[in-house]
Amino acid sequence: MIKRHLQAVLKDSARMFPVITLTGPRQSGKTTLARATFTKAHYVSLEDPAQRTLALDDSKGFLSQFGTEQVILDEAQRAPDLFSYIQVVVDENDIPGQYILTGSQNFLLMEKISQSLAGRCAIHHLLPFSRLELIGAKPIDPENITSLPRLHRKKQTIPELFNILWTGGYPRIHDKHIPPQQWLANYIQTYIERDVRSIENVSDLETFTRFVRLCAGRTGQILNLQSLGNDCGIDGKTTKRWLSILETSFVIKLLRPYNKNFSKRLIKSPKLYFLDSGLLCYLLGIRKPDELMVHSSRGAIFESWVISELYKSYYHTGRQPAMYYLRDSNNNEIDLVIEHGPKIVPIEIKSGQTINSEFFKGLEYWRRVTGQADCPAALIYGGDTPNVYKNIKIIPWYML
Repeated sequence: MIKRHLQAVLKDSARMFPVITLTGPRQSGKTTLARATFTKAHYVSLEDPAQRTLALDDSKGFLSQFGTEQVILDEAQRAPDLFSYIQVVVDENDIPGQYILTGSQNFLLMEKISQSLAGRCAIHHLLPFSRLELIGAKPIDPENITSLPRLHRKKQTIPELFNILWTGGYPRIHDKHIPPQQWLANYIQTYIERDVRSIENVSDLETFTRFVRLCAGRTGQILNLQSLGNDCGIDGKTTKRWLSILETSFVIKLLRPYNKNFSKRLIKSPKLYFLDSGLLCYLLGIRKPDELMVHSSRGAIFESWVISELYKSYYHTGRQPAMYYLRDSNNNEIDLVIEHGPKIVPIEIKSGQTINSEFFKGLEYWRRVTGQADCPAALIYGGDTPNVYKNIKIIPWYML
């Protein structure tokens, strides 16, 4: 098993909270991680119809069979009545780490937690493998990205980067060596036919599939709800609902705009990103890694990968990200703004392998409008050489 960065965080949380909740996209490795972390716990999958029926028909009796022993309840949102009974048990016993809940439907799970388990539950998110997990390296701290050690290594070939983007991070692809396109085709079909229908009664699955592909084509772009809805043939309310489904099931992330302490007219709509670059490449019809060399979406795919790797660095160390972008009405833009208390770090993301002056335009704009001529900043790019330019940390892709 490839070690997950979140494992140590789960163990710490289990010493402090009676309930631990682990959410994330389907097939991100939640069950494997929970069972590897809590090896002595009872395990029950509520995907099993027999177990689910028992939990629904007699929730109190179902829980009583475990007494005060630790138990993993997989896909816990499938038996929503359990949550109220879990509340009663933990209020009576207050045993740290007694219940480990996992679920791939974040919307349903979080709704039940907020109703019954608020203040009693530690909540963690597990995304697909990060690159650093795959190579057995420690996670980086996005808030200190300008202080990353100057890591040199042998010159990398661009096919290595393209293969990482094209393959993505879903564990089964790596563990079982399944061809990514074959596995992802089955994954998206299962996701739409099972998860989407259970979250909301989407009757026209063909239209929803087209909607997901249209979202893929808008990766890295400012979200235009009307344009997206028109292209898919759905109204505004449906567009918002379907985007919510994609976000709460960890397929996409909407990066919110940064708008603090600026007098400029700023764009207020979010930007859309996919949380797995392999799934994104599949939806865009990219059938081989080397197609990325000339693909029109290469820059957007690379940017989406960088954003997702930074989200993983936050989530897999048990922290909530404070990540934004900034664009004004004159199209001046910062790809990413990371906020940590009073500390704010602007970051530009470029897929090119060769540094040029255009890469720094956004960061120079930031320094002008903030009046901080030498503030720490970072450029993450598709090349091989780490460097520093005017107090801007130049970070090659392989350091993420």
